[in-house]
Amino acid sequence: MPGPLPHALIALVLVVGAPETEQRSVGRVLGRLDFPTVTQSAEARAAFLQGMLLLHLFEYPFAEAEFQRAQAIDPGFAMAHWGEAMVHNHPIWDEQTPGKGMAVLNKFAPSAAERAARLASQEEKDYFESLEILYGPGPKEQRDRAYMRHLGRMAERYPDDQEVRLFYALAITGASAGVRDIPAYMESAALSQSVFYANREHPGAAHYLIHAVDDPIHAPLGLEAARALYAMAPDAGHSLHMTSHIFTALGMWDDVVDANLHAVRVSNAMAAERGRSPTHVGHYNFWLLYGLLQQDSQADAKALLRAAYAETRADSRPPEDAMSLDPDNSRVGSMVQMWARYRFEIGDTDTEVVDWQFNTGDAFDPKLTILYVNGLISRDPEEIGQTLGSFRKLSGELRERVMALPRQAPYDLLYLDRLRVIDQQLQAALARSSGDMQTAIRHAAEASLREGAMPYSFGPPFVDYPSAQLLGELQLQQGNYEEAAAAFREQLERSRRKRQALAGLEHAEAASGN
Repeated sequence: MPGPLPHALIALVLVVGAPETEQRSVGRVLGRLDFPTVTQSAEARAAFLQGMLLLHLFEYPFAEAEFQRAQAIDPGFAMAHWGEAMVHNHPIWDEQTPGKGMAVLNKFAPSAAERAARLASQEEKDYFESLEILYGPGPKEQRDRAYMRHLGRMAERYPDDQEVRLFYALAITGASAGVRDIPAYMESAALSQSVFYANREHPGAAHYLIHAVDDPIHAPLGLEAARALYAMAPDAGHSLHMTSHIFTALGMWDDVVDANLHAVRVSNAMAAERGRSPTHVGHYNFWLLYGLLQQDSQADAKALLRAAYAETRADSRPPEDAMSLDPDNSRVGSMVQMWARYRFEIGDTDTEVVDWQFNTGDAFDPKLTILYVNGLISRDPEEIGQTLGSFRKLSGELRERVMALPRQAPYDLLYLDRLRVIDQQLQAALARSSGDMQTAIRHAAEASLREGAMPYSFGPPFVDYPSAQLLGELQLQQGNYEEAAAAFREQLERSRRKRQALAGLEHAEAASGN
């Protein structure tokens, strides 16, 4: 992987988005895999393999197009239909559209029995049977687990089939519905690693291994895969970004910035192929902003933030789904997340962004985030008290609505835990503003304990202002230098080399004579 890029590339990303707009799917450099098929058409096989590479890299719309192209060349190509159906399951993101998946299967043949009759081998039958389970009747959690068990049996039946092993590894993480379960993730890591060692150019092997180990404790196990994925698949935005999951967990900020600069550039080029405009918000841009802030590259971070704000001002539609708690699902939600991260990392030194306005509509996530930022940064007890009241009213309403849903998604429940941590932090801020530092420290310590008990969520801190860092700052303010140092060390175990926590630790240790 190259060293730090000149930040003139920031200007390239902000001004032109990406230079490439031509249709170039088959020519992408995405890695290498082998998947025996029965088609007699070399062109159909090439399209199918390209679709498989894109599927492994979660570039779902482009994978779908390649599988459909393979079918157009060879209408009887069964596994091309299987591949098209697979794009409607996104296990890591806990997303699935079974109706669309079944529609693809029904296009191939109108019933499970008729589909099985058209298949050439038992392995093809097993692959199709996995989708009959995945998109069949019953609650999603049950179908996900039944699908995982079926793939486990396939992995035993076909021990030399790397694709079966990888889809089994992905199904294991998917059965956790996006919330980290360490024993399951380690099993998935072992499966992915075995394929990666056999084929260091397989994008799925490197990709799934990274997902399984992208936390501060296990991330060193994924560093070789991250380096390999960056080199093997430079033409997919998601593959470039995924490397930064490991770099972020290890605090490798130059690499985080470089990876996401390239991911933004490539993903904007891919969007242009579909007739879409480049964007300065979204997942990759948020991680890019975080990396720039950890580098202390404030000018570049501000340039990106301004571009994102201009974009959302030009298209100020509120989030369509008020109950969507993932900021990446809307332009405004992502913008508010970026704004919050910037304000928390910069503090009160940039007054320009304080009064920026966002059209949040009825969406819970951005409204709660704005209240969180304003309440935690304020030093006015009356303002904090009012903000805390508004935050509790809104979070209580959200909790009632989530618990009334037919299915409580694991991520949504984790999000509710996050709100409890934030409530404790706002109580600490209120006590601090009133001069009651002992109460403030108590609330911050409780917040840190609660946050530490939550499953680790990859990437920038899930609780935007980490609680152990807040505790360290309060202890430092009181002159409790050893306690402050301990809190900052705790934070640095949760988020390696985080700039503010490092500075706090240095201050605490210097003040205590260490």
